[in-house]
Amino acid sequence: MTTPTPTTSGSPSPLRRVGLYATLVTLALIFLVPLVWMVITSLKTYTAAQQIPPSWLPNPIAGYGYEQILNNTANPVLRWFLNSMLAATLHSLLVLVTASMAAYALARLKFRGRGVSFALIVGTLFIPPTSLIIPNFLIVDQLNWIDTLAVVVVPGAASAFGVFFLRQFFLSLPDELEEAATLDGANQWQIFFKVVLPLSKPALATLAVLSFLTNWNDFLWPIFVLFSPEKLTLPPGLGLLQGSYVTDYPVIMAGAVLASLPVLILFVLAQRHIIQGVSRSGLKG
Repeated sequence: MTTPTPTTSGSPSPLRRVGLYATLVTLALIFLVPLVWMVITSLKTYTAAQQIPPSWLPNPIAGYGYEQILNNTANPVLRWFLNSMLAATLHSLLVLVTASMAAYALARLKFRGRGVSFALIVGTLFIPPTSLIIPNFLIVDQLNWIDTLAVVVVPGAASAFGVFFLRQFFLSLPDELEEAATLDGANQWQIFFKVVLPLSKPALATLAVLSFLTNWNDFLWPIFVLFSPEKLTLPPGLGLLQGSYVTDYPVIMAGAVLASLPVLILFVLAQRHIIQGVSRSGLKG
């Protein structure tokens, strides 16, 4: 008498598995092909980049685009890169400070109007950012921040999305941890700094990356508030590399590679925390 082979319930069939892998490979190619093409074009000469049909392999491999960026005194790309790095880093730190404290208060402290306050904060997410450009400009002008680093760091540091994201994560933490800390004599600030924040590293890392990326890619706001060439950040600065009559693709793509590297490196270093933070932040409402 033969014993029937048990089947694993819920496991996909071979056909569905092949379809799933095919879909994932297709999506990966959709995202990777533009990046690969950007790097390849940045290594071409000006003439090779204009060829029709285009060639996938740079022949010969040239550093023309990168030489133009490094030696361009009229458009200081490296200075723009450093300005963007400093602005995005400081902005991310400010978002973490303001959002973490506001989210903790809305998630753990009990006070009158907590629900209304949270609803108002979340409601600001539905306001189009472009409608706030003029009011924000008038405010920073009164503060004499125009054409300074502070003008691309401080506005937007009170992140409504950051408050919502961290609040959801804080709600998923067990209440017993704070109760035990209270029994040990810890006050509210000690619980926040020594219990809640250390347990929230995945969510904090996720929010830091998202805030860094938002500030790093910001194009519209710096155009309105930065006027000196040496004060520009990378996104509006790279727009100056586009000529009026000639498009130098290797130079533009070399600038795009320079703009993409920090974000890609940051994501690779923080991807484990990002996955944990996103997966846990929606466990409890």
